[in-house]
Amino acid sequence: MRRLAVLYGLVSGVVSAALLLATIPYVNSVDYRKGDILGYTSIALSAFLVFLGVRWFREKSNGGQLGFGQGLAVGLLITLISSACHVVTFQVLYFKVFPDLGERYTACMITRAKDSGASDQKITQTAELAGKLKRLYDRPGTNAVVAFAESFPVGLVASVLSAAILRRKEVSSED
Repeated sequence: MRRLAVLYGLVSGVVSAALLLATIPYVNSVDYRKGDILGYTSIALSAFLVFLGVRWFREKSNGGQLGFGQGLAVGLLITLISSACHVVTFQVLYFKVFPDLGERYTACMITRAKDSGASDQKITQTAELAGKLKRLYDRPGTNAVVAFAESFPVGLVASVLSAAILRRKEVSSED
């Protein structure tokens, strides 16, 4: 089980990291929207790989049977590995490749607020929020926690759903 989960976790993590790296061309963009879309797509694809990993475990490693707990354990291990890859990739991008990313994104948040026609009060609130977020991201520990919190909940839901959908106590003779 562990070897299969590690394999799928790493594949999921590589997909997540690759799509996160694909956002690099959009770092200099004013609105970051395409980068946001790629980022969320990477999380969704990683969650799909959780489903495939649990299914592969059921079919190939467990003789067609799968209890909910087993499926959840496999899914969570895949999710943890994938999320760790996401965190490491984001940390490298944030601190090494684009050390001014916090300032850029802060400016983007304020620009988005202004472009939406927000009031001066709302723009000020957005600027304060952006400053707080930047301070969180500028510390490696909280940066890692926030990056983990981006990907893990989706993988957790994928793990629970995969375990529930794919559970099978008995293998029928038709399979």
